[in-house]
Parts: sequence; C-alpha cells; structure tokens
Amino acid sequence: MLTVQMKPTGFFKPDPNNPRKCADERDLDRLGDDLLAHGVLVPLLARPTGILIDGWRRWLAAQRKGIKELPTIITDKPEAEIPGIRLATVFHKADLTGAEKWMACSEILASHPDWQMKDLAEFLHLDPSMLTRLLSPSRCIPAWQEALKEGSVGISDCYAASKLPESEQAGLLALKLGGASRDTLERHARTKRATSAPAVRASKIKCQLGSGVSVVVSGAEMTLDEMIESLLEAVKEAKKARDQGLHVETFQRLMRDRARSN
Repeated sequence: MLTVQMKPTGFFKPDPNNPRKCADERDLDRLGDDLLAHGVLVPLLARPTGILIDGWRRWLAAQRKGIKELPTIITDKPEAEIPGIRLATVFHKADLTGAEKWMACSEILASHPDWQMKDLAEFLHLDPSMLTRLLSPSRCIPAWQEALKEGSVGISDCYAASKLPESEQAGLLALKLGGASRDTLERHARTKRATSAPAVRASKIKCQLGSGVSVVVSGAEMTLDEMIESLLEAVKEAKKARDQGLHVETFQRLMRDRARSN
C-alpha cells in the first residue's frame, strides 16, 4: 500500500524524460505563495531514487520559497510504466469549468463581506486581472450566466459582455450563440461602448509606464478605443518583426514605408 512520506526538497531530481520542459517564473512565485499559505495539498509522486514523476512545478515553487519538506508518494513501478503513470496524473485532473470557477470565487467573496477583489486575488495568489475575468459573469444578465453554466459561452465571452450596460448584453449573447468568435464579440462590445459615450478625441496621447518608458500615439484625432486598436496592431507587427529577426531600425523603416504606400 502506498503511503505519504515527508521528503526534503534536496531529495528530488527532475526527470529528463518529463514532457513538461518549462515553467513561468511568475506562475511559480504565485504557486509558492499558495503552498506557504495553504500547505502542499497534493503529494508529489517520485521514484525511490528521487526522480520526479509528478510535482515538478510544486518542487520548483517550494525551492523558491524555502519550503524544506514536501509530502511524497514513492513508487517502485517498472520504468516502462512511468510515462503512462505520469500522463495518468494529468488526465485524471479535471479542471473546473468557467461557471464553477466563477461560483467558487463568488462564494469566497460572499463569506468575507469586508473583502475587495484585490483581497481575494491575494488569498488565491492570482493575478488581479485574472480574477476580474473570473468574476465577470456577476456583472452579466442572468441569460449570460445560464449560458455559461450550460457551456454555451466561456469566461472570456462573459468578460466581453460585462463591459456593456445590461440593456445591451442580450444582443451580444445572441451574436455569440449565432457563432461569433471572441474577437468579434470584443470588437462589437468596443463599438457599442464607443457609440454609447461621448467621444473625447486627441491628436496625441502619451502614456507614462511604471518602467519609465513612455508610449506616445499621435496622428488624426482619436478616441481611447482607437488608440487601443492602434497599439494592438503595432504590437502584432512588432512581434512579427521580432520573430523574423528584424532590428528596431529595420522595423521602423518597414512600417514607415508601408504607411507611405497606403
């Protein structure tokens, strides 16, 4: 019978045959903070030699946060069975649906009346922007919430709808159920917001970032939504240039020539 043992973090070794090869550092920090706050709720799975079968991210996160011991199940199954065991640990983990995540987060908030959204984000060690999306169905009309529970729409769709007044959300739901993509919903929602509010325009918009970098968008007088569209297009083109190995000067010249040709 398999039993849970406490093993020091130095006992473990990564498996070179593990299909998971990389981990996001910010994600590891959030995971480590959660391990510190709530403990390691799921034991790691390892060979008697310390080679990890399941729990590589938990091990990395524990090391970052100085956690000395981890609950572990040791298995001496034949080497040929290890790849199958590792995949089984993945396939047996069923993620919560978008509706289940929304309701669980809402329930925690309801049980802590004095909490703000940032407090819940800290408690769950989630990025606040992620929590904003998870709780977006609470700002949607009941029809959207029911569609989410039925699986007809996703959290991202609800997030797009939540930005609109309730009186305009039904139309967006009909658009989604008719087969519209998430990007189409976002564009439709932006258009609705732009037409429902007085348009304030400027020929030059400067955004000072916390890193010290300033982003300046200039041209024909534009609204904030039009500035966002322009920045998204610029980011898309910049990423494409980076992937092609272009330098900054070449990218600027390329975009300038393209604008002139238009």
